[in-house]
Amino acid sequence: MAEEQKTSLTEAVTAYLATLTQTEKQENQQELNKFVRWYGGERPVGDMTVRQVEEYGAEIKATSSVTDPIKKLEPVKSFLTYAKKKGLTPVNLAPYIRISKTKQAAPSKKAQKKEAEQVALTTEGHEAIKSELEALKTERPRVVEQIQHAAADKDFRENAPLEAARERQGHIEARIRELEATLKGATVLESKATASLIVSVGCTVLLSDLISGEQLSYKMVSPREANPALGKLSIASPTGKALLDKEIGNIIEVAAPMGTFKYRIDDIKT
Repeated sequence: MAEEQKTSLTEAVTAYLATLTQTEKQENQQELNKFVRWYGGERPVGDMTVRQVEEYGAEIKATSSVTDPIKKLEPVKSFLTYAKKKGLTPVNLAPYIRISKTKQAAPSKKAQKKEAEQVALTTEGHEAIKSELEALKTERPRVVEQIQHAAADKDFRENAPLEAARERQGHIEARIRELEATLKGATVLESKATASLIVSVGCTVLLSDLISGEQLSYKMVSPREANPALGKLSIASPTGKALLDKEIGNIIEVAAPMGTFKYRIDDIKT
């Protein structure tokens, strides 16, 4: 077991995808790649914790206002079940990917516009979105060329390259529209030289875990920028919500399936 748990997340996901059909692989690969980038592909899959899995699920739900979070989380949940069966993780982490079965109505255009207007981004996050947008626009013509090249094959019955290129084009165009809408309505938070008195978007919070004694540092960001593996905590996550508007010295409690976590705010920096 100890030896198997040294398997990196990238290796584990690659092995899992190899067990799927071509269609299943195409349906699952994008979301699994996103999960790998979030956690870190070189990190041992056996070191993954319940808290990390819960944080990932919370971030996906918080950022899936338009798309269905179930479609984004099911591939990860299936992979985690596979990882446990293969002995790659000490416990089954799949149950900690919470997926609500309640069908929700799609938000209206008015609601989507309101959400976009309320997005607050750090300068770093704003620049990251701009860079991603430019990269996608650069990729556009290459994908068109791939489609044209693949379409030259007259046998459309099993033209996997054509299907993959068209699917990639669809993802690119959807992502470009999403990023452009975000930039259009986002408010960029300016960094301040002085210390902040309360926790707010853009500040860095230094915490003490009162149960384990661990020292933690999080930068408070919007759901679109969130990446707990890099210390970027969404204000829409359970911990983020509990921290907002609190002061140095305050103690917060965060309820989770595995118990209640207690943190003390030691410092707030901007």
